[in-house]
Amino acid sequence: MNLGFYIILAAQFLSALADNALLFAAIALLMDLSSPAWHTPVLQQSFIISYIVLAPFVGAFADSLPKGRVMFISNIIKLIGCVAMLIGIHPLLAYGLVGLGAAAYSPAKYGILAEYLPPDQLVKANGWMEGLTVAAIVLGAIVGGILINPTLAAPLVQTLDIPLIDSVAELAIAVIVLIYIAAAIFNLYIPYVAIDHKPLSRNPVFLTRDFWHCFRLLWKDPLGQVSLAVTTLFWGAGATLRLVVLAWAAVALHYDISAAAKLTAWVAIGIALGSVLAAKYIQLERAVKVLPVGIAMGVVVLLMIPVTNSVPAIFLLIVIGAMGGFFVVPMNALLQHRGHLLMGAGRSIAVQNFNENLSIFAMLGLYALMEGLELHIYFIILVFGLLLSGIMAALYKKHGHDRYL
Repeated sequence: MNLGFYIILAAQFLSALADNALLFAAIALLMDLSSPAWHTPVLQQSFIISYIVLAPFVGAFADSLPKGRVMFISNIIKLIGCVAMLIGIHPLLAYGLVGLGAAAYSPAKYGILAEYLPPDQLVKANGWMEGLTVAAIVLGAIVGGILINPTLAAPLVQTLDIPLIDSVAELAIAVIVLIYIAAAIFNLYIPYVAIDHKPLSRNPVFLTRDFWHCFRLLWKDPLGQVSLAVTTLFWGAGATLRLVVLAWAAVALHYDISAAAKLTAWVAIGIALGSVLAAKYIQLERAVKVLPVGIAMGVVVLLMIPVTNSVPAIFLLIVIGAMGGFFVVPMNALLQHRGHLLMGAGRSIAVQNFNENLSIFAMLGLYALMEGLELHIYFIILVFGLLLSGIMAALYKKHGHDRYL
C-alpha cells in the first residue's frame, strides 16, 4: 500500500472519530440545557435523516467530482455543524447538519478505494477501512467519555476562559472541532483520482425512479430480502442499543454520562470479535444458517436487566456485540453478492444504506416514544430484546431453508 492510501485512511479515521465523540458531547449539551430524555434518541434521528432523504442522490454527487474533493466538502459541512452547536444553535439542528455531511461523505470514502487501488488490493483495503471504522467507534466513545468528564474538564473550563466555552460539553465540542479540522487537512492531501463513472443523469426525478426500481428489485429477491431485512434490523437495533446502554448504566450501575459513554465501546469491540469469527467459520453458501444467533442475541439482551456490577456488564456487552457481528457479517456479504448480481454494487449499497437508516430512524422513534411515556429502562430493554428475537425468529421461519444457489 502506498502513502496515498494511508492518507485516505487517516482522513476517514479522524472524521469517524469526531462523529462518534460528538454524539456524547451533544448528549451532554442536551443535559446542560435540561432537555427531556426523549431528545436523546431524536438527536440521533436528526443525524441520520439525511441518509434517508438523500439516499437517491448522494451516490450521484460522489461520482460527479473527484472523491477526495467530495470528502473535503463533506467534512467541511460536518465542521460547520459542529461549530454551529458551539455558537448556540440547538443541538438537534446542528447535529442534523453534521449528519448531512456524513451522508455525503459515505459513498465517497468507499468509492475512492475502487478507483485508486488495483482490484487485487481491494479486499485488504476494505479490511483496513472497516477495522479503522470500528476503532473510531471504540475510541470515539472513549474520547467522548473523557472529554465530558467533569472531574477532568471542569477545571480547564474555569482556568482557560475561552470565549463561547462555558461548560464541559462546550469544551468537548471545541476539541472535536479541532479533530474535524485535522481530518479536513488530510482530505486536502488525498491523491487526485479522475472521475471514473459520471452519473447517467443529474435529474432528481431520474435518480429517484432508478433508486426506487433498485429498491423493489432487491426486496423481491428471496435472498436479497432476508439479507436486507437482517442487516436493516441489526443496524437499527445497534443504534438504539447504544442509547439503551447509556440509560441502563445510569440505573443499574449508577454511572454518569462520562462512564456510560466509555461502556458502549465494549459492544463495538464485541462486534469486531464476532466479525472475525464469522469471516473464519461461515461460508457464503450457509449465510442464512446464522439467523438463530440473531434470535439468541435478543434473549441475551434481556440478561442486562438483573446485572448490577460492572464486570458482568462488560462481559455481557461484549457477548451481545460478538453475536451481532457474527450474524450480520455473513448477511452483509450475501446482500453485497445479490446486489452485485441484480443491479451493481454501487446502487445496491445505496438501497442498503437507505433501509438501514430508515430502520435506525424508526427504532429510535420507538425508543423516544417510550422515553416520552417515562417507561422504566428495564421495560424498554424487555421490549427491545423480545422485538429483536421475534423478528429474527420470523425471518428464520420464512427463509431458514432458502438456498444460496
